[in-house]
Amino acid sequence: MHHASIRTADIHQAIAFYEQLGFTVNERFTTGYTLACWMTGLGGRIELIQIPEPKPAPDAFNDEHYVGYYHLSFDLTDSTPNLSSWLVELEQKINTLKASVDKIAPLKVLLQPEQQMIGDRLYEVAFIADIDGLPLEFIRIIN
Repeated sequence: MHHASIRTADIHQAIAFYEQLGFTVNERFTTGYTLACWMTGLGGRIELIQIPEPKPAPDAFNDEHYVGYYHLSFDLTDSTPNLSSWLVELEQKINTLKASVDKIAPLKVLLQPEQQMIGDRLYEVAFIADIDGLPLEFIRIIN
């Protein structure tokens, strides 16, 4: 896959948020009338596109009737020994970022880390919301 595209209300705030997850901007460009960029990190690439007149996004995480793209998922197996400590570190980074970037909301955890059996593997799974409410999943293989 080349990239996953994310529409955002404020590209500068979105960049600052995704940088806290470990992404870096590779390319800045415009898509006709708006700002965009590619960022790489956590084994993949995302494209952020600023929407000039944004509407609230649907609640893909909590609306059990929502149909469509649901979330991005990132494998942190090689990056952290557990998701609980990783979330604490991320929350500290976001709180530090709030001091220098206007309108950055506190970290919103949608699902605290829990173990899930998927197929024949045991995973640790957690969900957070990005700055625009997009659910992001973080997984770690336990065994």
